[in-house]
Amino acid sequence: MTHIPHPDSPGITVTCAVVTVSDTRSKQTDKSGQLIQELLRNANHIVEAYTIVKDEPVQIQEQMERLGQHPSLDVVIFNGGTGIAPRDTTYDAIEKLLEKTLPGFGELFRFLSYQEIGSRAMASRTVAGVYQQKLIFSLPGSSNAVRLAMEKLILPELVHLIEQLRK
Repeated sequence: MTHIPHPDSPGITVTCAVVTVSDTRSKQTDKSGQLIQELLRNANHIVEAYTIVKDEPVQIQEQMERLGQHPSLDVVIFNGGTGIAPRDTTYDAIEKLLEKTLPGFGELFRFLSYQEIGSRAMASRTVAGVYQQKLIFSLPGSSNAVRLAMEKLILPELVHLIEQLRK
């Protein structure tokens, strides 16, 4: 059961960017990036930018810095590179740039993920926070993980979090 503490303001549209971090995916094979975009659009939000970057810390940080300067963006959602394999560098690259973190996002994601996949959920290094007055989310590359994070955590709170940032 999802509890909503208070209603969100009606008619708020959030402008988003989606960044897939992968050494192997293309726009044609990026199921998770496509899923994020679809779920955002179905919730009446705008996807203004979409790109794929290699799992290289410098490229990830450059992309985050570039999007951080984009005046119309409210949210950047990264997917991929959140595990502990040597090439999984998204968490490390993003976490260093965040001005504020939302520790509850990672905690709740791992809790929900544990209910689906068991103890392997502990290996997920999801992170969320604020950078340049934008919400930043970093999700695993798995489409199941993306759906879980988007449907259970991000979409239900997106408008509320943006309203908090705009105060």
